[in-house]
Amino acid sequence: MDEISMREVTRENWRASLDLAVRPEQQRFVADYVPVAAIALAKAYIRPGGLIWVPYAFYVEREMVGFVVLAYEPGRADNYWIFHFFIDQRYQGRGYGRRALSLLLRFVREHYPYCRVLQLTVHPENVHAQRLYRGAGFQPTGDFSGGEPIYRLALSS
Repeated sequence: MDEISMREVTRENWRASLDLAVRPEQQRFVADYVPVAAIALAKAYIRPGGLIWVPYAFYVEREMVGFVVLAYEPGRADNYWIFHFFIDQRYQGRGYGRRALSLLLRFVREHYPYCRVLQLTVHPENVHAQRLYRGAGFQPTGDFSGGEPIYRLALSS
């Protein structure tokens, strides 16, 4: 099985992230604009909501296969968010999404030890993502952000 890894998007690899995309019918589940990484990189610079936005890319060997952004409020253990998580359309259906999410959760636990709660939103029609996140332990809170339900995962201390 191919090993999946994760690296921060930097000046060395940001251009490759612009080539990542989901299928056209999935686009509304990930972001309002394409390329998704361009929006995420702008958020890293602008810092909407006062959060720090850190974009990461997922790799299989040397090939970039996916993308995610971790956003958080410094000094707050309960304000960490996952945004724009996706696997490129060319690599979907190979189990990379589940493995990438698992890797991301391990990464957050190891590199962001202050984080106690991780949250994300899911498009109400994205049943596949809802199953993926529930399988990883995320639970809907009953709250909404931007018309999407908020899912929450409590991380152990």
